[in-house]
Amino acid sequence: MTFTKTVQLPVDADAAFALITEPERLRRWQTVSATVNLRAGGDYRWTVTPGHITSGTFREVEPGRRVVFGWGWDGSADLAPDSSVVTITLEPSEGGTSVTLVHEGLTAEQEVGHAEGWNHFLGRLEQAAATGDAGPDEWSAAPENLDQLTSAEATLAVLQPVLRNLTDEDRTNATPCSEYDCHALAEHLFGSLTGLGRMAGAEVVNPEEGSLENRIAVMADQAITAWRARGLEGVVPGPGGDDFPAALAVNILSLELLLHAWDFAQASGQKLTVSDELAAYVLGLAEQVVPGARAGGNAFAPEVEAPADASPMEKLAAYTGRRPLVTA
Repeated sequence: MTFTKTVQLPVDADAAFALITEPERLRRWQTVSATVNLRAGGDYRWTVTPGHITSGTFREVEPGRRVVFGWGWDGSADLAPDSSVVTITLEPSEGGTSVTLVHEGLTAEQEVGHAEGWNHFLGRLEQAAATGDAGPDEWSAAPENLDQLTSAEATLAVLQPVLRNLTDEDRTNATPCSEYDCHALAEHLFGSLTGLGRMAGAEVVNPEEGSLENRIAVMADQAITAWRARGLEGVVPGPGGDDFPAALAVNILSLELLLHAWDFAQASGQKLTVSDELAAYVLGLAEQVVPGARAGGNAFAPEVEAPADASPMEKLAAYTGRRPLVTA
């Protein structure tokens, strides 16, 4: 079976090609994270939504005109990586570019599921082309099967739009973490992601280029990928050098990403878009991590009282010792 759809984008072919191939553009409409080696024979790996990772190999690459790549899902026995083929063709049209996607090699059942997915994401592509960013994706907001790693990916998806909307003027703004302004908080997050990757046995590399969102997205993806490869059994070296349960250490990823998303949003006057389901899940992770961190005199201020009608995100912030700077 084959799925085919054409959309019209109000941008030229080069800009359209960037939207469908460049990681920083892909994250604005289709993926939580993306690595791309854009050449014939090069590979790619995209976390499309939390817990759903597609990977494959580029078959053809014609900048501004056409890209062909293998498609399949990590861990799938029915549609393994590279086992179907996606062809995207770009042609100039009145007012912009006509983009046609053809997905071949699917069973009838797979075609139904992928049609739903492509219709959703191609709609977001049209929005990203028109406005520059499709905004938070409701499909990433509350994953069906939340676990510690899908939670990390979902919290990264919450953080990214906040980072994109920070301005140079926000760099020196105070955050709910009293010792950090926005710039210092970003540096702290770089260090945290490096350390969390190291716990999983990987070197997380700061790309040192592009936007803050790009740097955090790349580093977080490296750390999460390392934890997916390692698994959650056994112990890892903790921050003080002592052994630390891996299943507890990985919880810190979601805490860092979601709490600092809230911090950055508060500091810049943004509204944080996070589902109650995800915030409540991360609060459960916090209840496993925070007491020990407080006992060791690290990381978290004393709990503050949350309002009676507090949302799960407000309860999480209060539990970790944070007070709001602004009223959402």
